[in-house]
Amino acid sequence: MKEKQVEFPETLHEAIKYFSDGERAFEYMKYVRWPDGKVTCPRCGSDKNSFVATRKIWHCTGCKRQFSIKVGSVFADSPITYEKWICATWLIANAKNGISSYEIGRSFGVCQKTGWFMLQRIRLAMQNGTIEKMGGHVEADETFIGAKARNMHKGKRKAKGTGPVAMTPVMGLLERTTAKRASRVKLQVLKGRRKAELQKNVREYVLKDSNLYTDALPSYNGLNDDYTHQVIDHAEKYVDGAIHTNGLENFWCLLSGTCRIARGIPRQLARPTTG
Repeated sequence: MKEKQVEFPETLHEAIKYFSDGERAFEYMKYVRWPDGKVTCPRCGSDKNSFVATRKIWHCTGCKRQFSIKVGSVFADSPITYEKWICATWLIANAKNGISSYEIGRSFGVCQKTGWFMLQRIRLAMQNGTIEKMGGHVEADETFIGAKARNMHKGKRKAKGTGPVAMTPVMGLLERTTAKRASRVKLQVLKGRRKAELQKNVREYVLKDSNLYTDALPSYNGLNDDYTHQVIDHAEKYVDGAIHTNGLENFWCLLSGTCRIARGIPRQLARPTTG
């Protein structure tokens, strides 16, 4: 019986009973990851691969690398079984008053730190609407959103400062359009544009070995170990073949225009302040 013909369990007891079978849990995760039934490599996007049944992994004939269901998802880099991930997801999704990492640990026989790890990863998947990380060709950029200091009340102006200091920094990650999926954007409010915070967000949301495009901001230096990092220096040019951040620049224009129109400012006055 195919997984898509089976209704998802409605109670925790049913979920534990249903997914206690490792093979059934594997098939369900496979359906969630590739609902069309076509297994594709999370690194190169190729659907030419061979399945190694004894290890439950695939060997991609495109990039010549192996991958599992977890690779490229929020469940990657963990030895936690599929059964525990699925049941924990069900428990968190159905907890009306929230759930703590201690309770996750007690429920699944893991330590509190592992429970916290599972809780954060599942919440991230719920926030993004998918268990998959961004991959392929990804742009990273920042902008400042907020009112100009001269338009603020005198008291707030002194508290927040002037120029970009008075605005809220926001980081954007854009996965470019492919033949199988439209582009998608992930935004994250920042405390600042320091190296630690920017690179933490990139590593959290972007699959390793992806092509990463940024501007010449020094905070992005050091990502070459995990990504094919290519930089476009806006002091020299804005496009060099596929190396650019124009997708995010366009998104900032649309976002800035929407925010200003909502405040009653004409579209022609909307101008983004990019990083």
